[in-house]
Amino acid sequence: MAAHISVSHSWLVLFLCLFLMAAGLSCAEGRTRRSAVHRHLKRINKPALKTIQSPDGDMIDCIPISHQPAFDHPFLRNHTIQMRPTFHPNGLFELKEKEEEKEKEKEKPMLQHWHVNGRCPEGSVPIRRTREEDVLRAASVRRYGRKRRSAAAAPDPLSMSLSTDMEMGSGGASGHQHAIAYVQGDKYYGARATINVWQPRIEQSSEFSLSQIWILGGSFGQDLNSIEAGWQVSPDLYGDNNTRLFTYWTSDAYQATGCYNLLCSGFIQINNDIAMGASIYPISNYGGSQYDISILVWKDPKEGNWWMQFGRDYVLGYWPSFLFSYLADSASMIEWGGEVVNSEPDGSHTSTQMGSGQFPEEGFGKSSYFRNIQVVDESNNLRAPKGVGTFTEKSNCYDVQSGSNGDWGTYFYYGGPGKNPNCP
Repeated sequence: MAAHISVSHSWLVLFLCLFLMAAGLSCAEGRTRRSAVHRHLKRINKPALKTIQSPDGDMIDCIPISHQPAFDHPFLRNHTIQMRPTFHPNGLFELKEKEEEKEKEKEKPMLQHWHVNGRCPEGSVPIRRTREEDVLRAASVRRYGRKRRSAAAAPDPLSMSLSTDMEMGSGGASGHQHAIAYVQGDKYYGARATINVWQPRIEQSSEFSLSQIWILGGSFGQDLNSIEAGWQVSPDLYGDNNTRLFTYWTSDAYQATGCYNLLCSGFIQINNDIAMGASIYPISNYGGSQYDISILVWKDPKEGNWWMQFGRDYVLGYWPSFLFSYLADSASMIEWGGEVVNSEPDGSHTSTQMGSGQFPEEGFGKSSYFRNIQVVDESNNLRAPKGVGTFTEKSNCYDVQSGSNGDWGTYFYYGGPGKNPNCP
């Protein structure tokens, strides 16, 4: 028996070495990396009060609220958690009443898959457990959970010129392409939108497709501040093609600060119902039922923290204002829309879809939309944005068309299939 175990272990070691060599690493380098991965997992996967197995394979850990990753930050060691915002934006509850009136005849949909098997208790927050294979898919342990640099859209040519080291290619920065609506030229203290939810097809596992709100300050060079929230499909980050709720933040143009969800210290979650990075359910069907989510991000006018609300009822938590330089005061640009990574497989444009994978002219039930887009002004009022512009790097690949009406306020359809006869 002992000899059998020894032989099995030897074959396992040999297999791992061959795997690592195929990845361009020696056995010694591979062992060093795995040790670094295990140390990282120990840091971010905190001891749980309860663990819930999600039907989609995720493990959701219920972590005591005061033990979440945010409090690894040296400036948050003695932080007093703000359990609720001091103020909500004016006009939010009137909007909530209108939405509830429209939705009262509909069956309330499930929000996240893991809810089938339980909920986290009060005093805890649900956190998707990070697995070893999740970290190993990243370029390095240090880059795990982070976007590439220059991931935000820069629709203003002046802003583009400020980015002296952006890697331009594929019609966008670092292979990122966008189809967005935006406002700039004022001080903004938040933004809101209702976002149609789809499951776009991803061609390469290293690519992603997302739909989100960007709260931006600074230039698109070295010092961009960004708070982001929406839904995404990212096989590289999550290991599957599920549509997932996500957040992101950076204070230095995606260089060394910030991360997705709760994968680093920063965002402080207070809600025990919604897990960042967990799957959203249900999703829309082409020509069939349509589903959307509402996201609001705003700056508490008293405490100065940036809060996030999901749907009508779930205040999720906040980004402390000290994380940012420009956003410590206000945002100078708001963007709403889609983003994909185009890695140009085989030298041609990716067929990774944005939104529903259809162009905007397809309309409701076929194209993806943002509706009731709003900004929060200096008086903490939710209002329709003024001077909305649109931007896309390659409209033959992904496009955007805006409009307005009584029910949807300011809205736009966006997206596309990527590679097609007009986008080779």
